[in-house]
Amino acid sequence: MSIHATIETKLNQAFSPERLLVINESHLHAGHHHVESGHHVTFDGTGETHFRIRIVSPAFAGMSRIDRHRAVNDALAAELKAGLHALAIEPAAPGEATRW
Repeated sequence: MSIHATIETKLNQAFSPERLLVINESHLHAGHHHVESGHHVTFDGTGETHFRIRIVSPAFAGMSRIDRHRAVNDALAAELKAGLHALAIEPAAPGEATRW
């Protein structure tokens, strides 16, 4: 299963969202530098390493923005540990304004 599909499955199971959009933005990060195993490397923009998550879920009602981010990161902890490099998270509860 792709990382993209795994992210969608885990977020659907954890939050039962009304809306969920998982966007692979890895290609936008080509040429960026990061440290991998103690060495500086230049990211080539391929693969599934950078994602934007847009999610609207009743589970976020009453939660602070930080707590929402923590909840998503906790749900995807295994993927983050396994090499998922970055998540841009846009969480909202139903009825809250979104930019998308």
